Formats: sequence, structure tokens, C-alpha cells
Amino acid sequence: MSPSRPSKSVSGYDGAMPTDPYDRPAQTFPKLPPEMVERIKKYGQPDSFDGGAYLYHVGDRDVDFFLILEGAVDILESDGHGGHVLVVTHEASEFTGELDHLSGRAVFVCARAARPTKVVRISSASFRKLASSEPDIGEIILRAFILRRVGLIQHAEGGTILVGSQRLSDTLRIQSFLTRNACPHRFLDTDVDPDAAIALKYFHLEGNAQPVVIINAREVLQKPTNSELADALGVTEHLDPDRIYDVVVVGAGPAGLAAAVYAASEGLDTVVIESMAPGGQAGSSSRIENYLGFPTGISGQALSGRAQVQAQKFGARLAVARAAIGLDCGFPFRVHMEGGTAVTTRAVVVASGARYRRLDVEDLARFEGQGVHYAATPIEGDLCAGAEIIVVGGGNSAGQAAVYLSRKARHVHILVRGDGLAATMSDYLVRRIEESAQITLHTRCDITALIGDKYLEAVRWRDKEGAETQVSTSNLFLMIGAVPNTDWLNGCVDLDPKGFVETGRIKEGESLTTPYATSVPGIFAVGDVRANSVKRVASGVGEGSVVVHAIHRWLAKQAATDPSN
Repeated sequence: MSPSRPSKSVSGYDGAMPTDPYDRPAQTFPKLPPEMVERIKKYGQPDSFDGGAYLYHVGDRDVDFFLILEGAVDILESDGHGGHVLVVTHEASEFTGELDHLSGRAVFVCARAARPTKVVRISSASFRKLASSEPDIGEIILRAFILRRVGLIQHAEGGTILVGSQRLSDTLRIQSFLTRNACPHRFLDTDVDPDAAIALKYFHLEGNAQPVVIINAREVLQKPTNSELADALGVTEHLDPDRIYDVVVVGAGPAGLAAAVYAASEGLDTVVIESMAPGGQAGSSSRIENYLGFPTGISGQALSGRAQVQAQKFGARLAVARAAIGLDCGFPFRVHMEGGTAVTTRAVVVASGARYRRLDVEDLARFEGQGVHYAATPIEGDLCAGAEIIVVGGGNSAGQAAVYLSRKARHVHILVRGDGLAATMSDYLVRRIEESAQITLHTRCDITALIGDKYLEAVRWRDKEGAETQVSTSNLFLMIGAVPNTDWLNGCVDLDPKGFVETGRIKEGESLTTPYATSVPGIFAVGDVRANSVKRVASGVGEGSVVVHAIHRWLAKQAATDPSN
């Protein structure tokens, strides 16, 4: 089916700006050959539905996978007014489902039998077994799931509507949360979109605090926190508080996702805890061009999206908008999360990464999210169209941001304290910046003032000779330094003077088993949060994959000493 409503651009899981998935029915809505249908049958049970009966509803969790044998199933999403709009009709030899079927999260669509229908019903556990044991079938299904999610995002009708000014910090935060967690939604900008006023009037929200999120025309959230929004949408997975997991990975950046993929694929009961969305700091990169295997580059969001699907395919559970706030060091370990919940585990991987350092300048907090940004995704890029902007930083993230934003902005100024970029930035980015007429590099300078009323209006900086320059701008991107996210460790493991986790230190009478071991046996650290690590995406992925070997050794040692075994 090819919907008539217009699509919007979205960064897909393939790393490119995809064509409309609904124009690729052979891949998005494939019809399986009889031989594959017969192989699938052994993983499920036969079932039947009368015409008009629902197979599942919007918001249901742990939804079964259905292969249609006879009849037809309509897939519907909310129209934003209490009704439904048709997405597609599955017929014989086709199947239901999209990415939420991998994770057990709440689904964004519902399925209804269009006429008397016979199906094969397959549970979540059996579906994962199918995808693993029948790789040729699994490849077709997973590709379809990914394309269907991209299609839902491109054609989002009214299931989730965000209404607010794009210049407000809370609007940007919510928009970023929804986008980076691949949640289909419509955004109505009250500054430019006449439909925004119509929506506010329809739901009797005139004069209410903005932004507001309207879910399925029934639930209205005013300035929700990320965790409130995650709970309302069902995008975080439920964790069993009484279960002892094999490994809990704190942080879903490249290192954490790599650890989750390898741990889950090797049979470990794996949980990932993430405060915002998969991808970490790398997830905000507009394009990574020097990562192995992607000669044309890949966005941080697309790379993390692929890794998330891999981890969930192998059974890893992902809890988003659930920041870790504490760690009990005694075995078994217990990780405490926002909201008063906790999870128990036999091993912990600290992959909580690092964040950009905040600039020491007056009024910074007042302009954060309202002119001052720490990411350069398409969301922020839309704010820069035809304008003059400033990027502060000399690392690869700053270089990638400057190059990306130069395609949208009228001009980009890069500010660094040093004498140039060669010592801190990859050569391909340095050359691209030098060759661009839309980018100017300013060396040996510091920002001295942020100017504006409600929103940022201008930035002033001073060079080493004392000369000051002021540029009118509404957008300043700060990508400087690295501050480790280690406050939640509560002194459990040794940190270096800068707060990074120390690893690989040999105590008297012991031998080094892994360079990723912390001062507490059973707790490991990988990626940017680890002291003296190489701050690169590929390095983090490598560390996350390799640490799983050490986790296996640790778990085997604990099993050997457990008297209950």
C-alpha cells in the first residue's frame, strides 16, 4: 500500500535519507513463499479471528507475531481525533509486526481482522527463536520491521502530537527524545504552523503551558519529563525487580550497545539502562565518515538504531529514560534508577560515557535549549536555515557539526582556544573545513558574553590580543571537553582525579585478567567513561565487545563458588 498523505524526512536505520518505505512493498510488506510459510508454522499455534476482531490494540505490550494463512488483517493507527486511519492490509502469506515486536514495548498500531481470518500465532520468545534458527526468514522479517517503523515515522498521522514553539528548550528536548527513540509523531510549531492553534483549540488547551504532547487523542501531557513521556508511550521495557540478571549495562552509547549485542548473543540475560536514548553522545552526530564499513558515512542515530535492533533481536532488554542514580557494590550488585526502581545483577558494565563541558560564561543556563545546543542533529539544523551560527570546539564532533550545519546555515564560525585543528581533529574534517567558503575558523579565542532577552541573539568573543568580536546569532553549539557521567557510582569504584573510572590496575598478589576491570571485581568499564580510553566510536565498540569475554570468566568463577550450584 502506498499512502496518499505526504512523508517527511527521517534519518533511517540504513544511515541514509531513505525513500518512502511504502513505495517498496516487496521489502516493507513481503509475501512469503509457501516453503517459508511451512517452516514458520512449527514455531507457533493456529488461531482464527472473526471479521472485526482485534488481534492487538495500541498500547499492548509483548504482542504476538501473526502470519496470515487465510483472510486479511488491517493495520491501523490513531488519526488524532479518536478514530483510526488505515496503514496497510496484510493478506495471506504476509505477517504483522514492526520493531516493538522485538522488544515487548507498547505498540503504536493496532491490528483488526478485515474478514474471517486464520493465522499462525507466535509468542515473543518463539519469534526470537525463529529469527535466530531461520536466518533467511529472520532477515526478511527484520528488514520489514525496520522499514515499517521508518514508514510510521515518515507518515505519522496523529497517534502522538507535539505542540509547542521549536525555540523553547522543553520543545527541543521532547522532540529530540521522540526522534532519537524512533517514536512516530507529528510536530506542530506554534510559531509557524496554523494547525497548531487548531489542535490546541480542539483539545481545549488554549493558554495552557507549552509544549504539550497529545497521545491518541485521549491523554494530554504538559511539559512532560522524559520518564513521564516514556511511561505514557510505553517505550521503556518492564524489568522484573525480583530477577537477578547476568549483566546490566549502564549506558546505551556505542560501547554499551556493543556490550549488549555480544552479551545477549552469547546467551547472557542482559539489561541496558539508558537515561535518554540509544546512541549516547555519538547519537547526536550528524554523520560519522571514518567508521569501518560505511564508506559514505552514517549518522550516529542510524548506527545506534541498528545496534539497538541487533541487541533486542538477541533478547537484550532496554530501559530508556531510566537514569542510573546509585550502585550497591555488594554481590549481587544492585543498580538504582530514577523513579525508585532497581535491578539486580551478577555483573555491571559501566558505559555511561561523558558529556560536553559547560562553558564558563554568564547566562549560559538561561540560553541552554533556547539558542545554546550540545548536539547537531536535523532538529537543531532546521533552526539554522539561512542564519549565521557558531560552533565551539576542536574535536571531531565539532568538525562534523560544522560541516553538516554549513549545508543549512548562511555561515558557520568555529571557535577554538588553540592554534588550529590539526592536533585534535581528523584530517578529512580539517581539509573539508579549510576548503569550505561557508566556514571560518577563529583560533586562540574565548567567548566572553551571551547576549539576548528570552532567546540568544548574539555572541561576543575575545582573541589572545584582546580584540573583541560580536556576531548576531540565534544558535551556539558547544562541543568542548569531556565530563564523565560517574556521579551515580557513589564512590563504589576508583576514579581518577578527573572523575573517569580507573581500570586495569593490578593489586598485590593478583594478575591482570582484563584491562576493563575496575577496582571492584564484577564491575567493568568501557568507552568514554573509562580513564585513558581513546575517545572514538570504533574504540568504544571494540571495548564493549571484548569485555564480554571477561564477564563470562567472572560469571563462571561465581558459579563455581556458589554453594547452591
